[in-house]
Amino acid sequence: MRKNIIFLIGMPGAGKTTVGMEVSSKLNYNFCDMDRYIEEISNSTVKELFNISEDFFRDYETRACKELSSLDEKIVISSGGGVIKRKENIDFFKDKGIIVFIDRPVENIAKDIETSSRPLLKEGKSKLYNLYSERYNLYNDYCHYKIDNDKDIEDTIDNVIEVIKSNNK
Repeated sequence: MRKNIIFLIGMPGAGKTTVGMEVSSKLNYNFCDMDRYIEEISNSTVKELFNISEDFFRDYETRACKELSSLDEKIVISSGGGVIKRKENIDFFKDKGIIVFIDRPVENIAKDIETSSRPLLKEGKSKLYNLYSERYNLYNDYCHYKIDNDKDIEDTIDNVIEVIKSNNK
């Protein structure tokens, strides 16, 4: 079975959107940023949804996973960093696509992430380290492939493309 859905997971600031846009462009796949999709289906910003509650946002996230996993097209989906908090989100994609963990060292993320624009990081960079320790094993457990994003972003993009091509021979 061909795996047309590429589902990118990883920490906020790991490079999922940047990598996803480039991979989709180079392979002529569609691209979806899950946070933008959630904003479309909710008619609210991610920040507004979080202001109601994190659970309220996560409910929309689960809905988005269910809807996006049923697509019958070649698509790269960049998830939010917390998508792994609900196993059912991953289960939607497990058999229908390739789940790729974009693994960027937390120290690198901390150097250049803008925390004020990310609802879960508004408390500052120390929260980033807490999220990392809380989520890292889940990313590893749920992915089909782990791609390091610790050097040149082009290497990361090429490695994701190689994984996709090897699974669609």
